[in-house]
Order: sequence, then structure tokens, then C-alpha cells
Amino acid sequence: MNTLYSDTSPEAEALQIELIRQMPPWKKMAVVESLNATVKALALGEIRRRHPDATPAQIRRLWAERALGAELAQKVYGDAG
Repeated sequence: MNTLYSDTSPEAEALQIELIRQMPPWKKMAVVESLNATVKALALGEIRRRHPDATPAQIRRLWAERALGAELAQKVYGDAG
């Protein structure tokens, strides 16, 4: 069996896939929501680290550029920040 991840044994990966398949849809959505929140928190932390003097508005704008792209962030936020 081919694995998706080089750092995971085929047996462990098969078990992970089976557990995911058995999850009810609401649980899968909760897992995705949690992962999205973690990714956003990590991104915001990195923005704060790179821009220690940024205001909260500037941090939101920088995050929007990262999440939406510069063009869409400009349309949504204008020159805010």
C-alpha cells in the first residue's frame, strides 16, 4: 500500500483513514474548524513577530492580504492599516 505521508507507517495511515471515514459529518467539520483556527492563530503570531509595532488594524490587514490575496484585501479593506 502506498502512503500519503513519508513519516507515517502504512498501518498507522490506514487506521487514521478508517477513523476519519467512521466520523460523523459534524465531527469532521469540527476538526476542520479547529485546524483552520490553529492555522489562523499561527499566521497571526508570525505577522506579530515580523511586525512588532503593528496596530491591531494593521495586523488584520496583513492577515487579510495573506488569506485573501492583495487585490481582494484592497477591495475589502481599502488602504486601512
